[in-house]
Amino acid sequence: MSPPSHKLQAGYWSRSVLCALGFAAAMLVPAAGALSQETFSQLTLAPSVSAARIVVSGDTTRLAFDISARVDARAFVLADPARVIIDLPEIAFAIDPPPTSAGKGARNRSDGLILSYRFGRLAAGKSRIVIDLSGPARILRAATETGPDGAARLLIDLAATDMVSFAAAAAASRSLSGALVANPNSLPLAASAGAQPSDRPLIVIDPGHGGVDVGAQLPGRPPEKDVVFEFARALARKLEAGGRFSVILTRNEDVFVSLGERVRIARTAGALLFVSIHADTLTEASVSGATVYTVSDRASDVHAARLAEKENLADKAAGFETPEEASEISDILFDLTRRETRAYSHVFARTLVSIWKDAAGLNKNPQRSAGFKVLQAPDVPSVLLELGYLSSQKDAALLTTPEWREKTAGAVARSIDSFFAMRGLGRGAPEEAAQGYSPASTPGGG
Repeated sequence: MSPPSHKLQAGYWSRSVLCALGFAAAMLVPAAGALSQETFSQLTLAPSVSAARIVVSGDTTRLAFDISARVDARAFVLADPARVIIDLPEIAFAIDPPPTSAGKGARNRSDGLILSYRFGRLAAGKSRIVIDLSGPARILRAATETGPDGAARLLIDLAATDMVSFAAAAAASRSLSGALVANPNSLPLAASAGAQPSDRPLIVIDPGHGGVDVGAQLPGRPPEKDVVFEFARALARKLEAGGRFSVILTRNEDVFVSLGERVRIARTAGALLFVSIHADTLTEASVSGATVYTVSDRASDVHAARLAEKENLADKAAGFETPEEASEISDILFDLTRRETRAYSHVFARTLVSIWKDAAGLNKNPQRSAGFKVLQAPDVPSVLLELGYLSSQKDAALLTTPEWREKTAGAVARSIDSFFAMRGLGRGAPEEAAQGYSPASTPGGG
């Protein structure tokens, strides 16, 4: 297993870099954690960050990164919530993500004007730093400088400002052409390594978060984006090995993909099932086990509503303003399609819960629903699988083990196989299922 990307960001191996380095350099990737910073920087052909720190001095708050070379930085502010965005060329962040409090939000306390910050790869050739502010701020400086010791440092200096001035600066940022479109440089469909024969049902597996959007995290534990990516790859291998399905991943590396883009990938590819993989974090360390979510206009419970609210902020966590989406044309045919799709989603959710329980632990309320944006495709049955809770010592110990991952990925693969057999799709589906199955005929199918 390659080093966890919370130590070395997995996504920095862009295609262009691999071409330049050749096969021999690619073979060095698994051992990158043991390389010196100088060798690491040379191999990636990108500047590397080796340390970060916050310094508060009077009215100024500084976020400083030790970096191997000077880079150009473009900085601007956004509101709702108050953030500072720093866009950079591709950077290899050879440091741990900063600690956060339980949940997918900010830390318990602020350091001056900085409530929390995160960093990561945005797309090929691009990286981003997002700073959550504790109050309105203005950017005094966002640039690299060389110190007396000859070392380069990326410095972001902030000072407090009034709300009116901050709002005006955020509005000016919002007016920049193309600057705030969620995922303006989306990658091509992230097809898995296997072939994509048209006669096989297509499954889209969605590793949640990625790149600058770290997801849930706790000190000393890998971030959510890494945990779910490894699981998604294991599940893809299981499905491809079975020979019944084609598989696409919404991301094949540590890169940001917007919520809308994830849905678009599934719909454009003609997916027959969409499975989004996540791992939650709560303040209650005693809560553990997997949960399967479907989309609904009204949340099944308070916890589901809160989780959907957090997950729906993924684009903002990456420093984007998500534009209001035009509503689908509402007609009878569209409504029937959406109702049937949601019914199938519920059927798969029940199937997954039933098979998962024989492989691993479930949450005490394992099947829930809420208004998740990533599950909104009107014509693709979709579920969100929370593998467990990184805040649970029991779950955290299991989520990163190959044995647990292989066992549970196998359970999901069997669930998918069973679901399509009931629908009469896929090789070896029972004839009676093909003739008589519909979600409406299944208890609770609506």
